[in-house]
Amino acid sequence: MHRANFDGSFAAWRAIARDLLQREIAPHQVDWRDEDSSAGLFDPVCDSLDATPATRAPRVPRQLLELLESAARFRVEDRWSLLYRILWRVTEGDRSAMLPGDIDGSQLHKRIKAVRREAHHLHAFLRFHPLPDNANGPQFVAWHEPAHDILASASSHFVERLGRSTWLIATPQDGVYWDGQRLHYERPCPTEWQRLAQAPEDQGEALWLAYYGSTFNPARLNRSALESNLPVRFWKNLPEGMLIPQLMSQARAGAQRDGQAESVARQPGKRIRHRATDDGSPSGNAGRAGLLPPLPD
Repeated sequence: MHRANFDGSFAAWRAIARDLLQREIAPHQVDWRDEDSSAGLFDPVCDSLDATPATRAPRVPRQLLELLESAARFRVEDRWSLLYRILWRVTEGDRSAMLPGDIDGSQLHKRIKAVRREAHHLHAFLRFHPLPDNANGPQFVAWHEPAHDILASASSHFVERLGRSTWLIATPQDGVYWDGQRLHYERPCPTEWQRLAQAPEDQGEALWLAYYGSTFNPARLNRSALESNLPVRFWKNLPEGMLIPQLMSQARAGAQRDGQAESVARQPGKRIRHRATDDGSPSGNAGRAGLLPPLPD
């Protein structure tokens, strides 16, 4: 058994995988250990590898490398072993390993899809907070907890969208800092970056919460759709996250009946229903329950 120790990056995995392929070492003979494994990072890159002579120079399709690099961001224990098994099969002539219909290819494409969705979550659910008094650091900071290693590849999305502003995104695993000229990536994330991102004082947050609460429409609440498009695991890091359970509770308690106009529903007046026409069809806005304010004297 060959134990491959590396820093957890795709570039390091690719270099070791190339040597393994050249020496015709099969997937079942390799024990992959990245930075999250118990093995020490300062152990030999791949023990007993030097004793195995190189016998071939395999050619790898560019498309396969792109697929493997994307799937490598999926955070799971066997991610590196699956990638090497697919790489081995393709270089042995079995290109079906790249296809969704294959047992390994199916896992590959499922992971790629999950990684793309996680990148979308970063773009959609990240909330930057301003640091107006931070003269020598980022002007905006954000804390995010992605399920997969998508920060390095997906954070460039914000470079053009924030213009010349400097910003920082920190996660439990890694972080990026845009200094206005270049994007700096650090893994593991520096403690100072995490501290800045997790404890911002945002004076505009109260205004945002008031706006979010006023635009929430309980009449259109669909909890399953909401939790599918805005997973619950992100709520704790969103300013509006603390409002969502309260707003859903109010909807279940009767706010759905009156739509957004909860304040209107509490006003004095009476509820009227329009009559249907003789043929049974509604007349004008017939059939809709409406609330009318008190008539003037």
